[in-house]
Amino acid sequence: MEPGSAHRSGPEESEDDTTLLARVAAGQAEAFRGLVDRHLTTVLAVARRMLKDDAEAEDVAQEALLRLWRNAAGLELGPGGVRPWLRRVVSNLCIDRVRSRRNTMVTDAVPEVIEPASQVRHLAERELSGRVDAALKGLPERQRLALTLFHYEGMSQIEVGEVLGISDEAVESLLARGRRTLKGLLKDEWRGLMPEGDE
Repeated sequence: MEPGSAHRSGPEESEDDTTLLARVAAGQAEAFRGLVDRHLTTVLAVARRMLKDDAEAEDVAQEALLRLWRNAAGLELGPGGVRPWLRRVVSNLCIDRVRSRRNTMVTDAVPEVIEPASQVRHLAERELSGRVDAALKGLPERQRLALTLFHYEGMSQIEVGEVLGISDEAVESLLARGRRTLKGLLKDEWRGLMPEGDE
């Protein structure tokens, strides 16, 4: 399950996730390797954004994939295949790790001005993901988790609040402050994305 393993070719490449999952449920290790090759990069990226520690992210990614192996027979896939299930499992595992490290309370006031959500998305689309990921690692823990779940995992503010165990208002506050911090860390790139007169 090494990220840098040699690229495999075989029937697994052309099979969809549902077919591969059925083969995994039947105990076919080669089908599981096909799913790992297909989804490991995404799973690792999610874990690395949520956790500051690469070794921890790799542990979480491996645990998520092991759960896929163990639960293959009982999974019902939607049109997105295995990926949405894996992303959800990885997100939950990361949250569990963060909670086990420390249990913090969020008592921040809601800011008066909320930054548009589209700006973080545009930064990623402008091939700045490496710099954005590095900047995310510098954010306070709760801001980093909220931004990752909201912008990268596509959760609503209410869903983020449920995962983090905080109110919708607290999530809104975390997102706004996280965006402001990212804007400061990536000010040159951000300026190019802002309409004139909107800075």
